[in-house]
Amino acid sequence: MGAPMAEKRVLLIVAGGIAAFKVPELIRLLRGRGIGVTCVLTKAAAEFVTPLTLQTLSENRVYSEMFSLTDESEIGHIQLSRSADLVVVAPASANILARMAGGLADDLATTLLLATDKRVLVAPAMNVRMWDHAATVANMATLRSRGVGVIGPNSGMMACNEAGFGRMSEPEEILAAILAALEPGARPLAGLHALVTSGPTHEPIDPVRYIANRSSGKQGHAIAAALAALGARVTLVSGPVSVPDPVGVKVVRVETARQMLDASQAALPADIAVCAAAVADFRVASAAQGKIKKVPGAPPPAIELTLNPDILATLSAAGPSRPRLVVGFAAETDDVVAHAQQKRARKGCDWIVANDVRPETGIMGGEANAVHLATESGVEDWPMLPKSEVAARLAARIAQSIGKIA
Repeated sequence: MGAPMAEKRVLLIVAGGIAAFKVPELIRLLRGRGIGVTCVLTKAAAEFVTPLTLQTLSENRVYSEMFSLTDESEIGHIQLSRSADLVVVAPASANILARMAGGLADDLATTLLLATDKRVLVAPAMNVRMWDHAATVANMATLRSRGVGVIGPNSGMMACNEAGFGRMSEPEEILAAILAALEPGARPLAGLHALVTSGPTHEPIDPVRYIANRSSGKQGHAIAAALAALGARVTLVSGPVSVPDPVGVKVVRVETARQMLDASQAALPADIAVCAAAVADFRVASAAQGKIKKVPGAPPPAIELTLNPDILATLSAAGPSRPRLVVGFAAETDDVVAHAQQKRARKGCDWIVANDVRPETGIMGGEANAVHLATESGVEDWPMLPKSEVAARLAARIAQSIGKIA
């Protein structure tokens, strides 16, 4: 049996980057769980966060110099690298990732990383162009092949006023990954299978046009990651999205609602189903085989629509393959709570997570969400939270409830 969390220790290596401002919150979360934290601060990182801040929050000395006479008389860098249960690099800049991939040991941080015999997690943070650069792509492939765990990065607006992938994961997401790494055998959903649907569906009109919606998949993917962090074996059936695959999750990519239903049914049996995808209600009855042309003087062509299959209702139907807990989502623009309660009754699912997706809320496609959780016990109103935190809360509620369901 593993040591309790109060006996676990994390060696936190902080590299340079504006994302270092999130590190104090990460330390606070870790200490709140009773996990010991020892920080190593690179020279560049010290430009963004002070050693005193990290020392105060971690309640431990902060290390930065490779050649300290007292420490190195006891081969201090070896002791540091071996005394922790887990090594975490956050933020992990393009620079330190490249040096890790190349096996360099030219400062205390990289020497520790080369000397450690413990598992290593990295939380990348950099400009989107740097993240997409072929050198970084190759470095990440190398690190993953060596067993380094990768958390994120997320997509969004960055300090450089560019948008895209490169934002460091939120402290709550990093905490979930750390907890999963420290206690893989003590997670509440271990041994259970969770099915999650995420993203939009694309329903073809002709070979170049389709019916879609503004779903980004951020919330569904975050839920898949949160369930995996609690030990579940997760199958994520995803429509077309640009968000990265969650770590440790099996991803099945689809385009249409019918494909999503087929993939979801193929993933059964499952203990938990979370239908977070924004599935198109309608599809074109007969998609054109060639591109529909605009004919001068002719009226626009009539497009006949037909209903798509109802994935949530299908998975919620009574029978031996029904998951023990089925959670649906309701994206509404008016009377959100009333529509959520009606949908829960109509679909036969156990819970509905409803949100207001009017354009002025910024929720659909954004980084935050404010939801109402409708269950048989009533409705809970959650405040506006990062989508990662909504996912963590929902996963925790699922973990609390699943053991009570026969």
